[in-house]
Amino acid sequence: MITKNQAKYIQSLGQKKLRDAEQVFIAEGPKLVNELLQADKCNVIQVYALDEWTNTVKTNAEIVRITPGELQKISQLTTPHQVLAIVKKIQWNDPPSIKETVSLVLDDIQDPGNMGTIIRLADWFAIKNIFCSMGCADIYNPKVVQASMGSITRVRVEYTELVSFLNKNKDLRIYATVLNGRDVTKMEKLTEGFIMIGNESKGINNQLLNLANVQITIPGKGKAESLNAAVATGIILSHLVV
Repeated sequence: MITKNQAKYIQSLGQKKLRDAEQVFIAEGPKLVNELLQADKCNVIQVYALDEWTNTVKTNAEIVRITPGELQKISQLTTPHQVLAIVKKIQWNDPPSIKETVSLVLDDIQDPGNMGTIIRLADWFAIKNIFCSMGCADIYNPKVVQASMGSITRVRVEYTELVSFLNKNKDLRIYATVLNGRDVTKMEKLTEGFIMIGNESKGINNQLLNLANVQITIPGKGKAESLNAAVATGIILSHLVV
């Protein structure tokens, strides 16, 4: 059973300012919640679930059994799926390690679906760090969490002023994705550096683009103006990452 105040509180966590104040986020669905329950870096505070999920899972997390109607009231999804968890934001204790590794740099990726998918792609290709401009979507937005499918526990995402950050790390090469650059299918694999992905409609802003050592592109044969940011990231990583 869930109280009216509990339902109101959970609904409010759809807003960034309240997630920031409480230092928590929402995760939904059996696959995602199960993965977060098993992740070393995750602290699942409370789980609200239907009996069909509760009866199949063993966990030390506090579980509140609810009805389908109650799940519908608290869910951020159009079609709720068995379980919703409230989770502490992930804490990374040590500074990010960027030497001898490839990291992503995201300039104003604003679509939550793209953001979550890029985090999942980074996880697939063993990218440990993503550095985001302050204009990027919040990784704890429920849609980002959903699209990342647990990868937020394994990929470190930092929000920072990118020009300053990149200037402090000039010893590492910066590869900027543009429409007319070096063909990524003909480049050697990278072992170190930053791969920069731009905003969905505007691309990479000029100030950041001027910091790049190499401009790269995915060759196309058709008439599409550009590629979706997440799709482009996946193609680039498949060609350039060892």
